[in-house]
Amino acid sequence: MVKVTATIYKRTKNWVALLYIVDVINPPRRKSVTTDIPITKSEKTARKSAEEIRRRYEEELNNNLKVTQMAQSSNNSILFCDYMLNWLKMIKPNIRPTTYGGYERIINKRIYPYFKNLNVTLTELKLIHIQAFYTYLFNELKLKGATVKKYHANILSALSYAEKMDLITSNPAKKVVTPKVEPYIPTFYNKDELQLLFNIIKDTNIKIPILIGAFYGFRREEILGLKWNAIDFENNSITINFTVTEASYDGKHQIVAEAKTKTSSSYRTLPLIPKIKELLLEEKEKQRENKKIFKDCYLNTDNYVCVNEDGTLIKPDYLTHKFHEIIINNKLKPIRLHDLRHSCASLLLKNAVHMKDIQVWLGHSSFNTTANLYAHVDKTASENSAKVIGNVLSIASA
Repeated sequence: MVKVTATIYKRTKNWVALLYIVDVINPPRRKSVTTDIPITKSEKTARKSAEEIRRRYEEELNNNLKVTQMAQSSNNSILFCDYMLNWLKMIKPNIRPTTYGGYERIINKRIYPYFKNLNVTLTELKLIHIQAFYTYLFNELKLKGATVKKYHANILSALSYAEKMDLITSNPAKKVVTPKVEPYIPTFYNKDELQLLFNIIKDTNIKIPILIGAFYGFRREEILGLKWNAIDFENNSITINFTVTEASYDGKHQIVAEAKTKTSSSYRTLPLIPKIKELLLEEKEKQRENKKIFKDCYLNTDNYVCVNEDGTLIKPDYLTHKFHEIIINNKLKPIRLHDLRHSCASLLLKNAVHMKDIQVWLGHSSFNTTANLYAHVDKTASENSAKVIGNVLSIASA
C-alpha cells in the first residue's frame, strides 16, 4: 500500500504541490509537481489542486503496485486480456477522462473479448497473435487503418509497460505491421457556403457556438468551454484555457469540464474580432435579461458563454446533433461541426495568411499537423513555383 501526502508552496509563477511518498518497498521520498494555479490565486484554490494531484498520484502508484504484484504472484500466468484491464486502471490517473473513456471502450468492446477467447497469457503472447487481431479488425470488421492504429497504440503502450516492469522479456507489438492509413483530406465550406449557413442559424440557440467555430476555428471542447472571464472586452482578446467535453466511462455518460486544453499549444490568446465582440456583447446582455426572468432558476453559475435561455450549458453532443440536423434539414453540403475549423483554416490560407500563423491560430502543437492537413488548399506556393520555372525555362520555336 502506497500513501501520499501533500503540502504546497509558491515558486516563481505557480503554486507547487510537494508530495511525500511512503510505501513498504522503497524508502520515503519527495516529489514536486507544479500545479496550473498561478500564485495570484488563493491558497485554498492551490490546496484543492494539490489534493487532486496527490489523489491521482497515490492511485497511480497503487495501481502500478497491484499490476506488478498480480503478475508476479501468479507466476506470470495472468491472461493478456486481464492484464489489459489492469493496465487501464493503472494509467487512469494520468490521462484525461475523455481519453480514458476511449481506451476503456476499445479494450472492453474488442481487445478483451478477442484475447479472452484465445486464452493466451501475457508471457505467451506472440507477434502472430497481435497480427491476427489487426487482420481481423481490418478484413472482417472492415475497420479503417486509422482505427486499427488506435487499437495498436493501446496494445503497444500496455506491453511497453509490461516490458519495463520485467513482466515480459520483449514487446511483440513493436514488430507488428499495421494497415496503411489513408491520408485525411478535410471537408470545408467556402465563403459563400458559410454565409448561407450563418443566415440559416441566426435565430437558433446554437448561433453563438457556430459563429465562434467558423471565425476562430476553435474545437468543440474549446467553444463550449469559453467563459466570460476569458474574454477581455477592454483589451480585445479571447483566451482558450478551459474545455468542456462529453465522455462515457466507468459505466456513466458525463460532462467533463477541465481547466486545461488538448495540448499546451492549444492554450492561446487571440485578438477579439470586432464582429464577434459585438455578437458577444449582445449575448452577454441577453443573458443578463434571462437571469432576471428566470431568477433563482437561472443555472449559469459557471459563467459559460454558450448556454441555453435558462443558463444551462449547451452540451457537446447536443451541439453536434443540432448542427447535423440543420445541415440535413436545409439540404446544405454535408459537413461535420469540426469542419468549421477546417473551413476557417482554408479561408485564411486562400487569403494569403502564412501556414505558421494558421498553426498558432488553430492551436496545433506541430507545424507539420497544419501543413499536412491544409497543404492541398495552399495554391500560392505552387503558383509561385509555376511562375518561377516558367520564367527560367523557355521552349525553342519549331
